[in-house]
Amino acid sequence: MEKIPSAKRLVTEKGKMYHVRVEPKEVGKYIFLPGDPDRVKVIAAKLDDSHMISEHREFTVWNGYIEGELVTVCSTGIGGPATAIVVEELTSCGAKVFIRVGSCGAIQEFIRPGDLILPTSAVRLDGTSKSYIFPEYPAVASNHLIGVLEQAAKKEGYKYHVGIVASTDSFYVGQSRPGFQDYLPQESVELINALRRANVLCFEMETSTLFTIANIYGLHAGCVLATFANRVTNEFEVKGEEEAVTVAVESVRLFMKEKILQE
Repeated sequence: MEKIPSAKRLVTEKGKMYHVRVEPKEVGKYIFLPGDPDRVKVIAAKLDDSHMISEHREFTVWNGYIEGELVTVCSTGIGGPATAIVVEELTSCGAKVFIRVGSCGAIQEFIRPGDLILPTSAVRLDGTSKSYIFPEYPAVASNHLIGVLEQAAKKEGYKYHVGIVASTDSFYVGQSRPGFQDYLPQESVELINALRRANVLCFEMETSTLFTIANIYGLHAGCVLATFANRVTNEFEVKGEEEAVTVAVESVRLFMKEKILQE
């Protein structure tokens, strides 16, 4: 690893970001953010001339092209803290548009495993976004990206739902799942029912952080989630990942045609 001259700004002398191990000339303006490093290759397979740039900890970075435009895929790992690191470092490298490509657990009975969810906003049950601004600040998607994501899902004929999601820092008790020896705080018992009554669609772990930071920094952010679980019907099936990836890639293609970044 190259020498890092400052502990305040973790950038090497040659300009590489400490965590994602890339520098500005290596990153596109359009970024796909899967949580799972294995999903990076699934996305990259749909790009032209895709190739790996770096691999460090949970951060795997590939580049490729859509319509001749350089785009980047970078895994975030699980949760808000790592997501914030990726957004900070890639934004410093010139990124402007972020699309999270993830999975979720539905909390509404009508959402089936394999359905897609396109978040308009997120309930900020995470801690990372609160490090950036007070809780009342909304975590909302870019209007432009909501539109192209929905257009892409409709074009492909996929079943999808648009609405509010809830982002947590805890996969188990924070999402009303019992922990070890069935430990579950009383507020967690009540949480899922309160969110269901408020028409929240699902639990996941990164969207509120992404949306909050993106709006503060004037970036474009959107998200497409594959539903793996339904907490009401107690179903779980790893399904919809390929569809979510297809929608994400097609939405970037559509976004490019609107020439938003040139305005």
